[in-house]
Amino acid sequence: MRNVSFSLFLAAVAGSAVVACSATPENRFANDASTPGESTGDGGQVLGSGGGDEDTACKKMDLVFVIDNSGSMGEEQTNLKANFPKFVTVLNNFKTKSGDPVDYRLAVTTTGVSAHLETIAGAADQVGDDGAFRKTSGMTHAWLERSDAKLTTLFQTIAAVGTDGPSYEMPLESSRLALREQLKKSNTGFLRDDALLGVVFLTDEEDCSTASRTIGSVSNPISSMGKCTGSQEATSKYVSFFDTLKQGRERWATAVVAGPGPGSCSSTFGTAAEAPRLKAFVSEVGATAVFSSICDGDLAGALTKALSTFDVACQNFAQAH
Repeated sequence: MRNVSFSLFLAAVAGSAVVACSATPENRFANDASTPGESTGDGGQVLGSGGGDEDTACKKMDLVFVIDNSGSMGEEQTNLKANFPKFVTVLNNFKTKSGDPVDYRLAVTTTGVSAHLETIAGAADQVGDDGAFRKTSGMTHAWLERSDAKLTTLFQTIAAVGTDGPSYEMPLESSRLALREQLKKSNTGFLRDDALLGVVFLTDEEDCSTASRTIGSVSNPISSMGKCTGSQEATSKYVSFFDTLKQGRERWATAVVAGPGPGSCSSTFGTAAEAPRLKAFVSEVGATAVFSSICDGDLAGALTKALSTFDVACQNFAQAH
């Protein structure tokens, strides 16, 4: 059983009552204030107190952050850097259904995927991380674990991805590369069969994911880098990829922090383009997905929303047979 102090702490992080996704798809883009769980008696909710079974609910989480490192993300990254320590604190206070601390891993990659571009200004090559997890001095693996010394500082370091990455962002394709091709390379050993997989996408642009590594052509060049060409992979392909990877929809969850639309949105961070493909991805995933606006004044709320969604998914986690 989670105690009330954890719920109150989480509410303080968000700056308001804990916000979670609704189980009904039509409400997943709304900023509702409902959270599945047990009532505290004052109109609030205790995170993670309802649903699931102690014998099947997950006790481990493998969390991947896919962060936009294009030129427009400077202000957002500053805000995220300030809020990532709170995210780690919430994780450290998280309890499983059996009352144990959750065994989590944290990894970070970027939206950048290497590709050859044919633009109206001529040919250009963009070089991305291709899903490889970021690593810095002091890290034993290409990811962080609960027991790592200086965990918060290291997480802030690898999450500060910079702004010199590709402007043709492919967050969905990057996540696929991170958990397929790169699992055989730099990310080897990260994914655990008995852990809930949680993927957080943070971008201020539309997803332009494509399996092709040549974008545009001499006869039909793209107008500018950063604009989708219309040859993107279906978002359902990535939903199917995660379903297959984790052997079921109930064993993974996702949170998208992007432009909600309609049109662009603005905040003190700057302007974010609408991300219809990422919204479609969230809708296709269903109850284990949540969408938040990157134009919110404080991204702590979006991170809290992500954890709330992962918490509900963790309670209903189905062990592989």
